[in-house]
Amino acid sequence: MRKHLIPVLLISATLGFSGCTAINEVTATSAGVKLLQAATISDEYVQQISADYIKQLDAQNEIANGSNPYATRIERLTRSFNNKDGINIKVYLTPEVNAFATADGSVRVYSGLMDIMTDEELLGIIGHEIGHYINHDTRDAFRNALVTSAVRDGLASTGGVVGALSSSQVGALGEALSSSRYSRKQESEADDYGYEFLKQHGINPWAMAIAFEKMQQLDSSSSTAPGLQQLFSSHPDSAARAQRMAQKALKDGYSRPSNTSGGSASSGSGAAASTSNEWTF
Repeated sequence: MRKHLIPVLLISATLGFSGCTAINEVTATSAGVKLLQAATISDEYVQQISADYIKQLDAQNEIANGSNPYATRIERLTRSFNNKDGINIKVYLTPEVNAFATADGSVRVYSGLMDIMTDEELLGIIGHEIGHYINHDTRDAFRNALVTSAVRDGLASTGGVVGALSSSQVGALGEALSSSRYSRKQESEADDYGYEFLKQHGINPWAMAIAFEKMQQLDSSSSTAPGLQQLFSSHPDSAARAQRMAQKALKDGYSRPSNTSGGSASSGSGAAASTSNEWTF
């Protein structure tokens, strides 16, 4: 039985977490609290809180490890870049369809997403999430959530140094993060990063377009799996994004693989989701 899954921010979707003892507490009196501004929050602070944050999130969810089929699949697909350059990728065992990145370079993929994506499509989505990290979208979203949430009222800022979060403030931050959204420009840039990510790994970038088609199909379906968190629920118009990725692939001289015309989003045994024999890596 899987552990309770906390709502999470894709920074492509939603991120939330509950306070735990590993996050140091600070008692900030009203006299010591100043109006918090984004400029007072250093990159180092955001990265540290993000690292604490993902540690607690991991503790609240069941992670695929060892010989688990999801773990072996993600290891096979990501071994050339996982745990390098600040990136760390793990799988949460849950039927929900989602993935997200945080400001410390963590990428978490839900097994429900793996159930409906081929290897190439899954790598495109992982590339998209890495793009949000590389482009500092995750850092900026986290910083803005700190500024706009009730957390700011409990953070001490003395000489430009922001205090640690208390356990009660963590929940307030989660609420702010859950409503965070990337701009259309940020989403397009992350899409482009995922597209180029596939090309760099020798994969037909049509996979990016097909992944969006599947999400669009899920979005319009009335029979989606219980508990589904749609991967691009905060990303408007998946159909338009699929079309843009398809146009890029055609312009670059790539043909759509012949066995992908339907873009089926049917759920199956995701640990062994099909891989097109036209694509190798």
